[in-house]
Amino acid sequence: MITEETIKLSRILWDYHLMNLPPVNSDCILVLGSHDLRVADRAAELYHQGIAPWIIFSGGFGNYTASIWTVPEADQLAQIAVRKGVPASALLVENRSTNTGENILFTQQLLAEKNLSVHSFVLVQKPYMERRSYATLKKHWPDKAVTVTSPLLSFDDYPTAEIPMEKVINHMVGDLQRIKIYPAKGFQVYQEIPDEVWQAGERLMELGFTEYLAKT
Repeated sequence: MITEETIKLSRILWDYHLMNLPPVNSDCILVLGSHDLRVADRAAELYHQGIAPWIIFSGGFGNYTASIWTVPEADQLAQIAVRKGVPASALLVENRSTNTGENILFTQQLLAEKNLSVHSFVLVQKPYMERRSYATLKKHWPDKAVTVTSPLLSFDDYPTAEIPMEKVINHMVGDLQRIKIYPAKGFQVYQEIPDEVWQAGERLMELGFTEYLAKT
């Protein structure tokens, strides 16, 4: 149930996950696939601003999209970018990955196959996955310069009929838990979690927002 307490606690998590890093000119834009196709709009916007000369879309089917889509995430994102005026020649598509770690691993493999050298990225993800995506890339690709950005939406404006507030909160809680436990598993670099943020996450777990918690 969405209550005033839930919203207050969720804003704390939202503000933590959102890193607010300004995009800088980079070698390429790397878009991590998900159920939120608005990341393609953000990538196209950055491309047209001249932030980078090309875009990589990475994503096959995740735990959620495997049950709702028949076309891989990256292919759908690339189609949106083309409709937004990005030339197909400026796109690369990696459509096998099923999680954030594989996004990075399979993108590394794709670049090696294409004999492409990339030193800097603008990483595009959902707002509440900025921090975890950044931590994952820095773990698997520590020598690369990276900034991270997302669709420019507020906490209140982000939910849609397909991505309701309850799902957003469940995902934020799950991502917070992963930020805490994944460094020890070798999946991400360490990111400090302020006490206020972790306590808000624990309270949301107590309130039942546990749908996307990782198994520990």
